[in-house]
Amino acid sequence: MRPEEYELLGAITVEAYDHVGHVEPGYADELRDTATKVQHAEVLVAVTADDRVVGGVAYVTDTNSKLAEHDDPEAACFRHLAVAPAAQGLGAGRALVEACIERARAEGKTRIVIHSTTAMVRAHDIYERYGFSRTPDRDWEPLPGLVLWGFQLDLT
Repeated sequence: MRPEEYELLGAITVEAYDHVGHVEPGYADELRDTATKVQHAEVLVAVTADDRVVGGVAYVTDTNSKLAEHDDPEAACFRHLAVAPAAQGLGAGRALVEACIERARAEGKTRIVIHSTTAMVRAHDIYERYGFSRTPDRDWEPLPGLVLWGFQLDLT
């Protein structure tokens, strides 16, 4: 991720989340703030053959990271997976998930844990294709009425 791409990825992330109706008040600022994400995670981007950024994800391994949604030292997670609506269905989301899985394996992690809103059904399809399982015991409600589903991929 290059600093000159921060603003673009932030805009793509907000657009993608808004596309599924998941931009709660104040959350757009967090989604847009790529500069902070790169301080607390490895931010990966998906680019087209002509080098246009069409999506990104924040890959998190450190449980002390501001972006960590887990406290399991054997796990990694990823946050804010987003692909521009115009580029969805072209493989960018799959490439980003694969990159996170490869990093977690290379680091010796035994699992990846993530959260997703109930509305992000296209993402759920990708997760299931890669072997993620729904883990209802990881579900949580950060805001009244906003339920995040837990998913886990065992890497062992």
